Amino acid sequence: MQSSSKLASAIKLGLIASVSTTAFTVSNSAIAQDESANVERISVTGSRIQRQDMETASPVTVIDAGAIRAEGYTSVDEILQAQPAMAGMAMGSTTNNGSDGVAQVDLRGMGSSRTLVLLNGRRMVNSGSGADSAVDLNTIPVAMIARVEILKDGASAVYGSDAIAGVVNIITKKDFEGFQVDINGGATDKSDGENIEISALYGFNTDTGNYTFGAAYSDRGGVMQGDRDWVEPGASSFVPGGSLGGKVKEGDEWVDRTEGYDYTKDSWLQTPNTRYSLFANATQELGNDMVFTGDLLYTKRKSKQMMAPQPASVMLDVCETGQTGNCIEYTQAMKDGGITPDDNGQLEYRRRMTDAGNRIYEQDTDTLRVSGGLAGTLDVHTGIDWDVAYTYGSNKATTWVHNSINATKMEQSMYDNTDDWFNGDPLSDAIINDVSYLETTDGGNDQHTVSGVISGEAFDLDAGAVAYAIGAEYRHESGYYTPDQVIQNGDGTAAQQDPTDGSYSVFSVYQEVSVPFTDKLTGEFALRFDDYSTFGNASTWKIGLTYVATDDLMLRTVAATGFRAPNVSELYGGNVGSYDYLNDPWGNEQDPQILVNYTSDEDLQAETSESYTAGLVYSPSYVDGMSVTLDYWRFKIKDAISRLDVQAGLDSCYAGDATACETFNITPGGDLSNLTNPLTNVGYQDTSGIDFNLAYNFEGLGLDWKINNDLTYLLEFEQDGVDYTGTIGGMFGGYAEVKNNFSIQAGQGDWSIMYSNRYIGEMTDINYGDEVESVLYHNISGMYHFSDAISATLGVKNLTDVEPVMVASGNTAGTVPEVYDTIGRQIYGGVSFKF
Repeated sequence: MQSSSKLASAIKLGLIASVSTTAFTVSNSAIAQDESANVERISVTGSRIQRQDMETASPVTVIDAGAIRAEGYTSVDEILQAQPAMAGMAMGSTTNNGSDGVAQVDLRGMGSSRTLVLLNGRRMVNSGSGADSAVDLNTIPVAMIARVEILKDGASAVYGSDAIAGVVNIITKKDFEGFQVDINGGATDKSDGENIEISALYGFNTDTGNYTFGAAYSDRGGVMQGDRDWVEPGASSFVPGGSLGGKVKEGDEWVDRTEGYDYTKDSWLQTPNTRYSLFANATQELGNDMVFTGDLLYTKRKSKQMMAPQPASVMLDVCETGQTGNCIEYTQAMKDGGITPDDNGQLEYRRRMTDAGNRIYEQDTDTLRVSGGLAGTLDVHTGIDWDVAYTYGSNKATTWVHNSINATKMEQSMYDNTDDWFNGDPLSDAIINDVSYLETTDGGNDQHTVSGVISGEAFDLDAGAVAYAIGAEYRHESGYYTPDQVIQNGDGTAAQQDPTDGSYSVFSVYQEVSVPFTDKLTGEFALRFDDYSTFGNASTWKIGLTYVATDDLMLRTVAATGFRAPNVSELYGGNVGSYDYLNDPWGNEQDPQILVNYTSDEDLQAETSESYTAGLVYSPSYVDGMSVTLDYWRFKIKDAISRLDVQAGLDSCYAGDATACETFNITPGGDLSNLTNPLTNVGYQDTSGIDFNLAYNFEGLGLDWKINNDLTYLLEFEQDGVDYTGTIGGMFGGYAEVKNNFSIQAGQGDWSIMYSNRYIGEMTDINYGDEVESVLYHNISGMYHFSDAISATLGVKNLTDVEPVMVASGNTAGTVPEVYDTIGRQIYGGVSFKF
């Protein structure tokens, strides 16, 4: 009975501590001095409490710099997207259409805006082309990374908004002494896609601190779609000679178009990217009880994408013979060819503007992040640690689209120079100079964060000390995106877009407590309150339990709530047109890319979530060096801020659902000219799965071995009434039921070799129902240390040159490049010099 009473008292104390800050002040008089207080404590992703080890109730995957180098990763998004826990369709180096050169992470396939990205435990500014909803991972050079920690658990109670799916915490190199130069590069076996990274790291110690500085340069070459044999030729209805009412001119007659335009020869599979980065870390003691820490990161990104010349479409007014004004004559040849004006007396003219040249998208972005803080310890009882910090982030971008076409000027030019446009011959320089222009867009993001936290041990229980952390944070976010005036006016042949400009602020308070109920059972509790200037307040909580069943087995579980506040682009984003890959059930559209008008809403509310994880960590004492983790996870989002499934809306409207027709602005007859996709709070997501990891380090045959297997099995992914489990499509990406990474490494002394593979299970095309087969990529690499100062790596990715699986509803080259490797076999290597 006595032990039962102690447990009940511990639970009571834990619950009180988790909801009331007064518990800590009231209990200070009962705190006993702990001899273990001098043991060094560390920060663990997912908690503000300083700990003596990495074991928590939440699952965390750690990827260190050695693994990054061995696998030949050249960008942060490549590191993350190779992990089995990633799904969906995060933009990256193979996103040629609409990415603006941005690279993002999509944990669990729940959307890039639902994964929080931290740098050294503090928020990164959203970045990209302006008013962005997520972090551009290109801003963080691989050369500065010490390790990447992926928290695969909801963490809003600890970090606030955006941590619904989890957290990616990138830890940079610090406490470095000496000088190091790294040169890494590679290319495909087809002599394209070259990439190189050159970095330098310099650090020195003083009597009371350390200063580490670094610089990195990276350059990534492009890969053209037309340079891969598996890419089938495109067949766009926009052809160089132009078409009128779907007919093309042959001599004096208008006849059916029999050929399409092959746009693959003018589009990239891998987009070029050049980055320049400077970074620094500083740690300086300021007396016995205070330490200054600071870090700085600046990255300039210059990137490009290229697509086929502009597919220009204009509606021309028709007039009869002898009529004057801005119209084209409706000739007998047109009538004989079956060209018929629409109900408004207009004809559609389409032309691939090859005379103007390819559309070249170009970005120049600058991202700066500066963070500084003071930390110390108050000599109160066992000590109270405190930390205050200020972080500033700024992202500015200018983007250009070369060889854009002004539709208004094009229409007038066609009225003034009808024969030149209709005869099928190349257009004159004068006409091209008149109708083409350089599209210029400006954008940016700013973030200010002030935070403070105190942590320590509140009081002792029989099983140990109750640890706590209490903190507050103020954050201000702003963003803007100003499209070219031609686009704002709707005069371009590209989709019309309105500007975006807005800001919001949030004040937060939070508390965590860790309660050792018994020697085996520990509880973790967190409570957070956020007050937003835009929609009001939100409260979130987390309860986690770890139970050490035996010396070999630990059980863990976490239940948490989360939320995501609407960001600047969602609240204040102007209407924007998007050419989405869709299947028109009426068959009225000539191309699979259909114009959809995206709308935003200033009255959006925060989305809320519930997350659950339960699992075990097993390290059998009879097998030295082996550990097994097994976790079940589930995330449920309510009132999700999302766009509706346009394809589902098209299909429902076609089936006679009047509500679907009204929601998406579709006429019952299938007129898609005003097709709209609103941003709403009516969405939901419900996803669950199982993660399994096996790690085994051992000695055998005179070698040191490391085996690792990482598996994610997706049980369910449902969104807004559509089951995406085991499906793939060009708009949402891939949700394979099984994804697995395996690696085995052997080495001795100065050398090591590693074989790894990556498996993506079979899926079903979500639009067409076709089966999409599984793929298995093989990789091999080796490392050799010539001396303490010089080491080298050499490896091959996609050793067997596996081609991507064809997806009928894919978004590029007949597949989904964000899911599959479209580049092919790549050979890479690197050399590191230390002085």
